[in-house]
Amino acid sequence: MAEALTLVPNNTLITASAEEGRQLAVKMARLIMKATQPDQAVREKLRPVYAEDPALLIQLGQNVALEFATIAAANNYWRR
Repeated sequence: MAEALTLVPNNTLITASAEEGRQLAVKMARLIMKATQPDQAVREKLRPVYAEDPALLIQLGQNVALEFATIAAANNYWRR
């Protein structure tokens, strides 16, 4: 049986700073890739394909940006 994948690390979107929020966004985007393609060997095989494709890299950046927007909203944009 496959191991359960935690898609929200520590079960919270709350972070101490925008930098920590951005790091969480990158981690969550990577977890989505793992959830979508759970076979590590397949992910490793595909990595060179998207690593050389500018459109796919831009799309990956958009996924991170969407995760970051969600995290920023959850943190009230790190009110001062």
